[in-house]
Amino acid sequence: MKTNITLGILGGGQLGRMSAMAAARLGISVIIYCPEENSPASEVSKETIVAPYDDKDALQRFSALTDIISYEFENIPVETIDYLNSLKSDSVLPTKTLLDVSQNRLSEKSFLNENSIKTARWAKVTTLDDIKNVCNEWNIKGFIIKTARFGYDGKGQIKCDTDSLDHNTELQNFLKETQEQELILEELINFTCEVSVIVARDKYGKTECYGPMLNEHRNHILHKTFVPSGVSETVSNQALSVAKTIADAVNLTGVLTVEYFAMPNDTVLVNEIAPRAHNSGHWSIDACTVSQFENHVRTVCGLPVAPPMRHSDVEMLNLIGDDVEIVDTYINEPNACVHLYGKKEVRAGRKMGHINFITAKGTSK
Repeated sequence: MKTNITLGILGGGQLGRMSAMAAARLGISVIIYCPEENSPASEVSKETIVAPYDDKDALQRFSALTDIISYEFENIPVETIDYLNSLKSDSVLPTKTLLDVSQNRLSEKSFLNENSIKTARWAKVTTLDDIKNVCNEWNIKGFIIKTARFGYDGKGQIKCDTDSLDHNTELQNFLKETQEQELILEELINFTCEVSVIVARDKYGKTECYGPMLNEHRNHILHKTFVPSGVSETVSNQALSVAKTIADAVNLTGVLTVEYFAMPNDTVLVNEIAPRAHNSGHWSIDACTVSQFENHVRTVCGLPVAPPMRHSDVEMLNLIGDDVEIVDTYINEPNACVHLYGKKEVRAGRKMGHINFITAKGTSK
């Protein structure tokens, strides 16, 4: 096994931090590239290059210092990926194909449907008249409108019903604020629960999956994740199968996450995909022999993907904003695995850390 590898990671947040820690376990050095000083990932990495994503001189240095490059969030400019690949052919994994698909919700939904993967009904909209026409055509009562790009954790979206659209000031303000952006309208659906699957795929085409995981949100941000999920075998098998189908369709080398709505009739609809490790997989650090982050590092660095081998049941609790203050309550609990991200400033909605509550496999409700 080759271990004298230097992995470059675009982005310095908590996902980069946990990937760097997993890389260290394998003897792989990590260099972080991000615009922010004192990022969470920089605290546990060999080196950090602090520069904008369009700084070609800094990107050249970054490329020269690394053997392979990955990213920890999907909003890295595609131009940055193109430039890095021009310096060193195919040096960025997962490939630009997956990034192109996942950066734009319209492209994402089109890609999924073209591959016979079901989603909620959706349509591109621009004006209030577009919205009315879609609602009338579908005969629906509720919908959600999202910006096609850059929305996450509930940002860049608004939920509405079809009553009195002409007098919905909140919707009109949203349309005014986003008039320079592409918008997507999605039908609100009656789902049973939300689940996710993380799939890791190596350069040989072999895959391993985490999940399905049951996810509970609070204020549009992931609050808790439960493994096992408790969903039916039918739902589980569909979710796993669809995740592998997507991974094969984009010829994935790396890790991607698929989020689903589990429906009352035991089917699943894909909500969205992320070309990276995911908040709903943080439990794998303490409940598996190989975490999602280690398999991220393994696959992009040319190592074979490893079976996760879950050995415990787990509930993952996100520490959002002031939630971090409860850490003292659990720091000495024998089944509580506390993970803090090293962020100095506590802000509302900011992910400060998480706690994995571990129990013996097969004992969770």
